[in-house]
Amino acid sequence: MILLSIIFLLVVLAVVSAVMGSPMFFVVRQQESSIIERLGKFNRIVTPGFHVMIPFIERRAANVNLRTQEARYSLNGKTKDNVTIGTAVSVQFRVEQNQAPVVEQSGIYRSYYILSNPINQMESYIADALRSAIPGYTLDEVFDNKDLIAQNVKDSVTELMAGYGYEIITTLITDIELPKDVERSMNAINSAQRDQEAAKALAEAERTKTVVAAKAQAEAMEQTGIGIANQRKAIADGIAASLDTIKSSGVTAQEANELFLYTQWVEMMNSFAESGKASTVVLPSSFDSKSSILPDLLAAQQTEKGSGE
Repeated sequence: MILLSIIFLLVVLAVVSAVMGSPMFFVVRQQESSIIERLGKFNRIVTPGFHVMIPFIERRAANVNLRTQEARYSLNGKTKDNVTIGTAVSVQFRVEQNQAPVVEQSGIYRSYYILSNPINQMESYIADALRSAIPGYTLDEVFDNKDLIAQNVKDSVTELMAGYGYEIITTLITDIELPKDVERSMNAINSAQRDQEAAKALAEAERTKTVVAAKAQAEAMEQTGIGIANQRKAIADGIAASLDTIKSSGVTAQEANELFLYTQWVEMMNSFAESGKASTVVLPSSFDSKSSILPDLLAAQQTEKGSGE
């Protein structure tokens, strides 16, 4: 009977508290923690699961998200060469979950009771660290050392935010925005550099082509010279062999030479006859090597004049 009375009283109290806006039972979700205050004063931190609190005396002051969160900021800074740039900064952070000797030193407690607006207040620290880091670099160096600058910002802000119960996971500079006039100038410089590199590449290609062609021509001329030399050697060897053959028949050297010249003339006449391009052919009246062909040429010229008349 006493147990039933207690149960009935609890049910009535739960209904009344729910109607009055002060629930007696509640559930904390995974990756969250709830801060419970009693009569306006911190009392305890409860973990995920089913919980009971005293209606009208206790209340859930806050649900603290324990998952990694992201904050994005658009911040400005001036480089070493006096160029004002805009940066898009992304910060991943979460509430510290390490066990503390006393609950007031835990990350959950400090994240709720110390900072009133952690996202905006963290932006101030990020902006200050970024504006201290960027002036150490020129515009080109900012692009080259973007990750290093982000790491310096993280190192500067991590210790500060740890005092408020937040852990900085990483800091990223996701974009760098330039003034329009500076962007146009950089594009023009890059375009000019690309044109210069292209001109160098074309000139080098043309030079290589010329060198290769000259080398090929030299090799071809060398091979042609070798061919002509071999051809002349073969002709000389053939002539020597022919003379030796003629001499071996018992004729004298003089007779052999005259016979060789006669055969050369016969071959030449055959060539003229086959080509059909020769209209007049003048031959010596004798194959005697001591005679001159000049009288024969004069006689042929007089004959042609007489025919023309």
